[in-house]
Amino acid sequence: MRTSIQHTIYILLVLLFVACNKPNPLKVEVYETAANGNQLTKIPATETGEANIEISILPTEKYQRITGFGGSFTEASAYLLNQLGDKNRKKIIEAYFGESGAKYSLTRTHINSCDFSLSNYSYAPEEGDTELKSFSIEEDRDDIIPMIKEAMATSKDGFKILASPWTAPPWMKDNKKWTGGKLLPEYYDTWALFFSKYIDAYQAEGIDIWGLTVENEPLGNDSNWESMHFSPKEMTQFVVNHLDPKLEADGKGEVKILGYDQNREHLKEWVDEMYKNEASTKYYDGTAIHWYASTFEVFPDELQYAHQKAPDKYLIQSEACVDAEVPKWQDDAWYWSKEGTDWGWDWAPEDQKHLHPKYVPVYRYARDIIGCLNNWVDGWVDWNMVLDRQGGPNWFKNWCVAPVIVDPAADEVYFTPLYYTLSHFSRYIRPDATRIGFQNSDKELMMTAAENLDGSIAIVVFNPMENAKTFKLSLGEQSSTIGISSKAIQTIMIPK
Repeated sequence: MRTSIQHTIYILLVLLFVACNKPNPLKVEVYETAANGNQLTKIPATETGEANIEISILPTEKYQRITGFGGSFTEASAYLLNQLGDKNRKKIIEAYFGESGAKYSLTRTHINSCDFSLSNYSYAPEEGDTELKSFSIEEDRDDIIPMIKEAMATSKDGFKILASPWTAPPWMKDNKKWTGGKLLPEYYDTWALFFSKYIDAYQAEGIDIWGLTVENEPLGNDSNWESMHFSPKEMTQFVVNHLDPKLEADGKGEVKILGYDQNREHLKEWVDEMYKNEASTKYYDGTAIHWYASTFEVFPDELQYAHQKAPDKYLIQSEACVDAEVPKWQDDAWYWSKEGTDWGWDWAPEDQKHLHPKYVPVYRYARDIIGCLNNWVDGWVDWNMVLDRQGGPNWFKNWCVAPVIVDPAADEVYFTPLYYTLSHFSRYIRPDATRIGFQNSDKELMMTAAENLDGSIAIVVFNPMENAKTFKLSLGEQSSTIGISSKAIQTIMIPK
């Protein structure tokens, strides 16, 4: 009898031991874009076998709140949409803003013309019109405004719009040109009024402007296309004494003002001036940055410095693209190959050439967005949403690549791998998500993680290596073994 009882107890203990040590699976959904042809493809969530890489998600480690991800409404993109058939136009808008697409949440547009316009134009061309009685956004009614409205009608959650001027009208500048030069001090109030009228005009169209950058690329672009120069001190004086007071007086105090708006290598000197003291800091809502200083360097020290200087302010990457390249048509392999070059390949000063080697376009995007997020950037905005096979239209012939390329004459659309790369972030990391901590035992894998407001967790993993990898993903006591292809980016969703 005792033997029977002992045997039963033994069996119960064995069963208890097995139950206690039974794997506790982590429920995940995995989406992958890779050089092997996967395009945001849902793949099997778990793998069997050995995983020699450990990734742990640490949701109690909380960092910045996410503002959003997206691209830009330019005249070039909107003009091209007008050349397409209705079916392809709707396909592109749905792909960027619809529930089945990238679900862009943060966008940008230009005030007056830019290089990706069909020509130079201003909303107030009449010289000496200091009261801006002639102000009109008529130039935008055929293209940019309809594109934004269609995107608004398609987007379920809506999106924010950041607006940036490339230049004031030439008559307000010291050189009287579209390119280069500075805003004359006697027109500071008129230029502040210009911003206010722009916001009113767009609001009258049913379009709210969420934020402004004071000037696109205030350090200039060698006077190649629309530009206007500010020093850090000059911009801050304009914001403190003219722009912010005008917006406040006109009931537009909720509109965000972002300073700088150029490459990261000069970020420290700009935030030092913008956030020099309490008197100047309170007039800025944040800082905008671009990525063109390098094809591989994220400038983490500069980003960390900017965050520490103003930890409660926005830090938004407002423009990026594969520049100085004619797009490759229906050639996914090129976007995964180390053949991309940028302006710096030919034109960078000798001491900066090393920052502009040939690069893999997909890698540049994935590496930069992950690097930005891991260094306090809260928003990331691409440049043109749509360009043609030449990389335009662009009045200066400054050809660039967009995630979506079109051939209007043939009414054809090509979604490049860059579109899917951006979607890995914009579709799954939603506005007001919080970036959270992680531990990653593999230095070759780049990653970031964020917890959405609904409690779901989005993890983006990037594998630039020639070999596939398998890793164990853990959240608390739960874990799952996941495989990632070679040359691939994945988003792993953990539901609430």
